[in-house]
Amino acid sequence: MSTPTDPWAELRRHTPARIALGRAGASLPTRELLAFGAAHAQARDAVHQALDLPALEAALQAEGWASLRVASRAADRAEYLRRPDLGRRLDAASAQRLEAQGGAAVDLLIVLGDGLSAKAVQAHAVPLLRALRDALRGEFSLAPLLLASQARVALADEAAGLMGARLALMLIGERPGLSSPDSLGAYLTHAPRLGCHDAQRNCISNIRPQGLAPALAALRLNWLLREALRRRLSGVGLKDESETLLLAR
Repeated sequence: MSTPTDPWAELRRHTPARIALGRAGASLPTRELLAFGAAHAQARDAVHQALDLPALEAALQAEGWASLRVASRAADRAEYLRRPDLGRRLDAASAQRLEAQGGAAVDLLIVLGDGLSAKAVQAHAVPLLRALRDALRGEFSLAPLLLASQARVALADEAAGLMGARLALMLIGERPGLSSPDSLGAYLTHAPRLGCHDAQRNCISNIRPQGLAPALAALRLNWLLREALRRRLSGVGLKDESETLLLAR
């Protein structure tokens, strides 16, 4: 007697989303229950996992990136999760160090922030930076790259304001999903400064091999960075039209 084939198998092959899970009586099959539990555990682990700064610094150095460490005002992970406002501000020592670093204005400051998934930053930041540097072709002046712990998106705006950068780009781990514990987000602000709000930023999300591949994300960022400088704006005033370039490739 032959085993019946799963009529949903073909659809599931095209997406990691939880579709066509089947059933066992009135419940899910044991296989799917175990998979759900494992995915939930991975998401929780991603939130609490610390950024391996020495390993990330070594990987960046091997690619020729100079970096500095900074920290937010959140003392630890527990406080970071309870107090999002503290994650948006540099601690006093970091702010003083960056203010001392400030000098001649530069085009771009890039910040790598652990956010809610250090795993995403650890895995995808270096490939994205490599592709972005190729796309920028040395035509942007860069501040030293910052590695920020217990960081929220807005921290990059304060840091860039202190360092005199015209643009801030925060690459940060996104809130994990049940099928995506390692999504990297990119947030761009023109004329960054303390107090910028979300409508002043452009966002590219789900950067990872199973989502938006780092090479494609770099092409979108390259377009946004150049247009933000040219038009002197970002956020709701700057619509992402990079697809016209991608379609022409």
